[in-house]
Amino acid sequence: MDLAPLIRQYEQMKHARSTLDQHCQEIAERIFPRMAEFGFDSNPPGVKRTNEVFDATPALALDRFGAAMESLLTPRSSKWHTCRANNEDLMRIHNVRLYFDEITDLLFKMRYSSTSNFASQNYEQYLSLGAFGTGSVFVAPHPDREGIRYRNIPLSGLYIAEDENGLIDTVFRRWRATARQLAMKWGTSGISKDAQAALEKDPEKIIDAVHVVKPNKDRDPTSPFAKDKPFISVWFEPAQRHELEVGGYDEQAYLVSRYNTSPAEIFGRSPAMTILPDIKMLNAMSKTTIRAAEKVVDPPIIIADDGVTLPVNQKAGGHTFARIEGRGSQSPVIPMQTGGRIDIGNDLMEQRRTTINDAFLITLFQILVDTPNMSATEATFRAQEKGALLAPTAGRQQSEYLGPLIHREINILARQGLLPEMPPELAEAEGEDEITYVSPLARAQRAEEGVGILRTLESIQPLAAADPGVFDNFDTDEITRTLADINGMPNRTLADPAVIEQTRQERAQQAQAQQAIEGMQGVAGAAKDGASALQSFDGAMAPPEEMGGDVA
Repeated sequence: MDLAPLIRQYEQMKHARSTLDQHCQEIAERIFPRMAEFGFDSNPPGVKRTNEVFDATPALALDRFGAAMESLLTPRSSKWHTCRANNEDLMRIHNVRLYFDEITDLLFKMRYSSTSNFASQNYEQYLSLGAFGTGSVFVAPHPDREGIRYRNIPLSGLYIAEDENGLIDTVFRRWRATARQLAMKWGTSGISKDAQAALEKDPEKIIDAVHVVKPNKDRDPTSPFAKDKPFISVWFEPAQRHELEVGGYDEQAYLVSRYNTSPAEIFGRSPAMTILPDIKMLNAMSKTTIRAAEKVVDPPIIIADDGVTLPVNQKAGGHTFARIEGRGSQSPVIPMQTGGRIDIGNDLMEQRRTTINDAFLITLFQILVDTPNMSATEATFRAQEKGALLAPTAGRQQSEYLGPLIHREINILARQGLLPEMPPELAEAEGEDEITYVSPLARAQRAEEGVGILRTLESIQPLAAADPGVFDNFDTDEITRTLADINGMPNRTLADPAVIEQTRQERAQQAQAQQAIEGMQGVAGAAKDGASALQSFDGAMAPPEEMGGDVA
C-alpha cells in the first residue's frame, strides 16, 4: 500500500494542531497534570507535572464534572438507555418489547463485564471533555473472547477530520509503543528494520506507530476481505515509512465527541478553556495569599540597631536591622507590621472558585442534592429545570458519542452471533431499531412531558367532581405507559396488552355473573317473601272449624 498520502496527511494534521497543543498543555499543567503530555520531548516519563498548581479547586472541579457527567448520562448503577423499534405499533406487541429488553440487557452485561474496561475509559472520556473539549473511545471486539473492549484515547495523540456534513469520519491515532510491544503485536518480521534493531539492543525504546481509520472510498463492496470494508484501517510507522497492518471496520471504531465547537474549528472547546484566565488568577492569588499568611504567622523581624539601616528583608522570618526612633523601653526585637489583608485575598479567591465551579456545572449538578427533602412534585419541576439547562450538553453527547457507541456495540454483538432471535412480527415489518435514553439526565429532559400530564390531571379534579364523565377524554392506558416510559420503567414489568384485555374481559364476565347471581338471589328472596305472605293470607281466610273456633 502506498503510505505517502497517509503520512503526508498525518504530518499536516500534526502541524495544524500545534497551537491547540500549546493551549491544551497549559490547561493540563493546571487542572489535569497527568495528561500534561502534549509536548513529549519536554515531559519524559516520571517528570514532575504539578509545578503550576497552587490551588486544587480546578482539578477537583474537573473530577466532579467527570463524575457528574457519568452519573447523569451513563450511571454505572442503573440502565441509562433502552432499545426499541421506531414503529410505535410494533412496540405495542409484547414479544417485540421483550426482544428489545433482551438486547438492552445483553448490551449492559457486555459493557460492564470485568474484561470490557468500559467504566474507567468512559470516565476518562468525560474528563477529557471537561479539560480539552474533545474525547475519544476506541471500541472493538474483545481480542480474546466474546464481547467488546473499550479504550480511551488521549487527545495528545489524536488527530481528526470532518466530512462535508461536519461529522468526524477520519481519525489518526499516535501510539508511542516500545519496540517490544510492536513485536508482540505484529511479530518480529512484521515491524521495520529500525524496530528490529531496537528490539535486540534496547527493547524498551519508544517508537511511534500510527493507526488511521477513514472512509474506504476505493473499496469493492462484493469483496469478503477486511480491507474492503466501509472503513479502511491502516497501521504504520511514520518515521520508517513502514506498513504494519491493513484491515477494515464496518463502522468507525474511534468514537469522538466534543463539548462545544467553533464554526471554523474541528476540535472542541472545553469549560477549562473558557475559564483559563480565572484558573491562572486563582493560582496567582493563592501564591500571594500564602506569602501574606506566612508573614502573619512568621512575621519579618526588625532588630534595633543604632547603626546604618540595611535593606528591609520582608521574607517570612527574615531579619532587618534598623534604627527604631522613640523605642524607649520597648523590646529591641519587634515584628514588622506589613498590613496585609488575608481576608480580602480569601474573598477574591472564593469568587474565582465559584466561577470555576459554575463553568464545570458543579453548582447546577447540586440542584437536587442540596434540597433532598423536597416533595415529589417539586422534585419533578426541579428535574424539568435541570433537563432544560443541560439539554445542549446532553444532546451533543448523545448524538456524537452515545448513539454511535450503542450502534457499534449492537453490530459487534450481531457479528458475534450473540443477539437473541428476532420476533416474526418485527422481521416481517423490517422495522429498524432506535435508542431511547433513560439516564437521570434524559429523564430530567423528558420531565416536562410528565409534568404536563400531572398538571392536566390535577387541574381537572374540580370538573371531575361535578361530572366524572370528563375522564372519558383520557386514554388512561396510554397515560400509564407514557409515565412508565418517562420514569424508566422496564418493558418487561408492564403486562402484555392482550393479557390486560383478557383480564378485563374475565373481570367483566365475573361482574356480570355476580350481578346475575345477585339478581337471582333477589328474585328468590322476593318469591320466598311472597309465599310467606300468601300463607299468612290463606290462614286468615280459613273456616272457623279449621281455625279451631266454635260454630254458632
